[in-house]
Amino acid sequence: MKATGIIVEYNPFHNGHLHHAAKARETSGADIVVAAMSGQFLQRGEPAFADKWTRTEMALANGVDVVVELPYVYATAQAADFAKGGIALLDAIGCESFCFGSEQGHIQPFLNSHELLNDQRAVYEQMIHEAVQTGISYPKALNLAYTALTGNKQEYANLTQPNNILGFHYIEAAKKRGAAIQPLTIQRIGANYHDPVEEGVTIASATGIRKAFFEEGSIEDLAAFMPTSSIEALTRFHSDAGTFGSWETFYPLLRFTILRERSDGLKAFAEVTEGIENLIFEAAKIHKTLEGFIGHVKSKRFTRTRIQRMMTHILTGFTWEQLRSFESPSYLRLLGMTEAGRHYLNQQKKNIGLPLISRAADLADAMGKLDIHASTIYMLGLGISGMKKEFTTPPLYFGSSSSK
Repeated sequence: MKATGIIVEYNPFHNGHLHHAAKARETSGADIVVAAMSGQFLQRGEPAFADKWTRTEMALANGVDVVVELPYVYATAQAADFAKGGIALLDAIGCESFCFGSEQGHIQPFLNSHELLNDQRAVYEQMIHEAVQTGISYPKALNLAYTALTGNKQEYANLTQPNNILGFHYIEAAKKRGAAIQPLTIQRIGANYHDPVEEGVTIASATGIRKAFFEEGSIEDLAAFMPTSSIEALTRFHSDAGTFGSWETFYPLLRFTILRERSDGLKAFAEVTEGIENLIFEAAKIHKTLEGFIGHVKSKRFTRTRIQRMMTHILTGFTWEQLRSFESPSYLRLLGMTEAGRHYLNQQKKNIGLPLISRAADLADAMGKLDIHASTIYMLGLGISGMKKEFTTPPLYFGSSSSK
């Protein structure tokens, strides 16, 4: 059986994701779609809208055959490390290709960009360093250096778009790994990452869907943008938890943690750098609201996303020392599978490049224990009883994938 891989968050699973899973299968000619999916905290430094089991259920009902968890250390990392972790999992599980949605829609510009930056690496890094020294943010420095090298020529990928940026890093990670896994891309359709939901359309961004729920408070109002199975899964999750994951919900717990640690303690946490711990501590003392806190800390140098990743690591207690101790994923944590997915895993079991783990009790190393700890903090932030869910929930099993 032939497998293609996708790297996802499904926060939550919507019609655009349904299109991606179907087109990944079609474009690659694969029998199986494997998703490396973030766990309880996400790449932009946010708690997941719904827990990883709910999002796994949505995926398996809509065209994905195997879901494995992207460990916390990669799921909450900046783009290059997020990509490194995801590609390592897909390569280890035997995917012949990986497929990402992009604004570009064609793979060759990404390959051209990778070749150019690889050839001009020293010049590129020097340009970035000089730009950062002027006080601008690192992402803006990257963009300025890249634009200077490419001259905005059509033959190169446009790396000002969020999905193009991630796609480039996926290819870079695969090349650095020396993996034979083939890169593929499909045209992203419908809404952009930050776009709000619009009446009369069926594709909306996950950001827009979350915003619409928190403003309107009705899951049913989102039915036009999501498969029925996603609406049903979210309804069950909301019934159990009484809420969905957001920084507004988690902020009181974060604020307590910051004030308890004080400035000196905050320096130990991953991505807290350049003296910003003092500003974070002062902001937490002053502001009762999330937006007040972020507005106090945010600057040209420290983007909202970067601040949110700091917030996530402070909340979970993830330190610089831990971050620097991890080289690559050490296991494949199985969250769910269809019947076809189970058949594929049985067929591949002797060739899988990492231990395939289906029970949290078997996550014995530091990376696995971190995932369990992060899940515990997530449950606490939502006020969900039953902290042992991480240990009592087996991989989900669907007899078939309903979209096939």
